[in-house]
Amino acid sequence: MNRRLPPLPIEQLSPEQRLVAQSIEAGPRRSLGGPFHAWLRSPVLADRLQKVGEYVRFDNILPRRLSEFAILITARHWTAQFEWYAHHPLALAAGLDPAIAAAVALNQAPEPLQDDERALYGFATELHRTGRVGDAAYAEALARLGEQGVVELIAICGYYSLVAMTLNVAEVALPAGVPAPLAEG
Repeated sequence: MNRRLPPLPIEQLSPEQRLVAQSIEAGPRRSLGGPFHAWLRSPVLADRLQKVGEYVRFDNILPRRLSEFAILITARHWTAQFEWYAHHPLALAAGLDPAIAAAVALNQAPEPLQDDERALYGFATELHRTGRVGDAAYAEALARLGEQGVVELIAICGYYSLVAMTLNVAEVALPAGVPAPLAEG
């Protein structure tokens, strides 16, 4: 449950909100969980964000293992408990080594990494830490991911930063009995 910006009762949704909710539930997510209950307060924004999110989550050109790795890096950066909870199993199912995820959860540099994972990790952590990416991290990401991959990695980090901020502000709770997967800070 969201402590702030909780789900709106279906009978209170405006026609615009209902259309967006139906679109989200009919898509690959099939759920209004995560940030969507909060975003429904602005139905045009919710609709546009869910379309961006659908692309960066399901249709970007990076292997799913890498895109989920980027989402975990972003969740750790923002200490977004629900985002980590939702994407950690997806990352493991996509082939991310559990030891890599465990290190990221602890704010530690994971080792060993495959070359594409190293490029993504260096780029994404530098981007989150400084708001920029230096020449070395950029060149490595460009060599491993290509120009489109770099642009889509930026989009994944940006979109999931927005998701993380929404989840944190709305105080989206973990399911009952699930401990927080990330230490604060």
